[in-house]
Amino acid sequence: MESHSHEFVQRAGAALHNPTLQSALARAKDGFVLKRFNAVSALAEFDALRDRAVEIKNHTLEHLDHYLERYEAAVQRNGGQVHWAADAEEARNIVRDICREARARSVIKGKSMVGEEVGVNEALEADGLEVVETDLGEYIIQLAEEPPSHIIAPAIHKTREEISELFHRFHAKYGYKKKLTEVSDLVNEARQVLRQKYLSADVGITGANFLVAENGCNIIVTNEGNGDLTSTLPRVQIVTAGIEKVVPNMEDTTTLLRLLGRSATGQDITSYTSLFSGPRRPADPDGPEAYHVVLIDNGRSAMLGDEFREMLRCIRCGACINHCPVYGAIGGHAYGWVYPGPMGSVLTPLTLGLREAKDLPNACTLNGRCQEVCPVRIPLPDLLRNLRHRQFQARLGTARTRWGLAAWGWLVRRPAAYRLVTRVQARMLAAFGGRRGYLTRVPLAGNWMAGGRVLPAPQGETFMSAWKRRGGRGHE
Repeated sequence: MESHSHEFVQRAGAALHNPTLQSALARAKDGFVLKRFNAVSALAEFDALRDRAVEIKNHTLEHLDHYLERYEAAVQRNGGQVHWAADAEEARNIVRDICREARARSVIKGKSMVGEEVGVNEALEADGLEVVETDLGEYIIQLAEEPPSHIIAPAIHKTREEISELFHRFHAKYGYKKKLTEVSDLVNEARQVLRQKYLSADVGITGANFLVAENGCNIIVTNEGNGDLTSTLPRVQIVTAGIEKVVPNMEDTTTLLRLLGRSATGQDITSYTSLFSGPRRPADPDGPEAYHVVLIDNGRSAMLGDEFREMLRCIRCGACINHCPVYGAIGGHAYGWVYPGPMGSVLTPLTLGLREAKDLPNACTLNGRCQEVCPVRIPLPDLLRNLRHRQFQARLGTARTRWGLAAWGWLVRRPAAYRLVTRVQARMLAAFGGRRGYLTRVPLAGNWMAGGRVLPAPQGETFMSAWKRRGGRGHE
């Protein structure tokens, strides 16, 4: 997938002034938050599960080579084949070679964020294959020729009216000429169209939520069952997964599954939690003839060896995105790549390079909600601060930003000058606020206040002055 992360500022501005997008985001935002809250509140041991999940992921990352080798050996025992991809290009080429060897003409895909990350669809379509997404959200954005705007709800930015128009335009060639408006009717029509795609596909490609080292299983969780059909009906199955998805055993996996559904969609568990471990055996009624797993590094090993290792604990639940005020205001497309929100603001610079995504670490208020709701306790604000530090050291910010930070650094190291400047500033802003008690314009904050925001005016004295006047004591 082509990246446009360097265009974040322009895309964010456009998103803020897009009434259709704002309407769609407003309808979806509270649902995720409330459902997660209710599901978590109903499970007394949720925080204990989080602590255990951190232990599991940290242990696995500490011994990642061991568990990956165990997983490969188990897959081979089950009759499957494991392929290792160092980067996105190698991953694409492996998938293309498998499809060529199978003489495939059509491919169906279950939802796979790592597939989006390495650009599987574009590579296969360039080879002349028909590639059809089977997750309803992914199917919608494929028809719209758009990237996903959320990792668990790819079409969250689409309104019902937009989806109705898409289906009316693209489904006419299958004999569906009536324009539908009800959600249930739209879903049923999509199922009817996709049914023939399942039956005729040569290759099925899915992602994996977890890879179990002890038995070679890959686990996918869905609410539509499309992953099951994609994995069992075609004669060749391909699983694409990042190397960090491996988990030692089934007991550890159940701990993570109890966190995943509650954090992602507010469900105790998703409708389908399916395990696949290899090609069809002689006694099996269905299943693929060939089973391939493509394990993808694409920068993950580098993260394993530096201060960003904790990001590899991510189980792709999307909780940080759902609770992010920045994402809630601009949606996912503004981030310009596969992963939006706080987790994307960390992953994109690490995967594509800080120069390509220099604005993303700054697309955060550092309010800490993402860390608070993360089921595996990733300290996302700390990681974003680390990226900002790297950015400053590499002189990737604007000249104005560098000069501003340098001036601020000079000032705060000189207490007397700092108190004088802040005292003058407080009095000036208090005067500008006047009787209204608030400010509509503040120097250097034009963009922040452009949307009609106001800022309470200071009372005319600084915190230090008030503290000194009270003798260094707070209210009794």
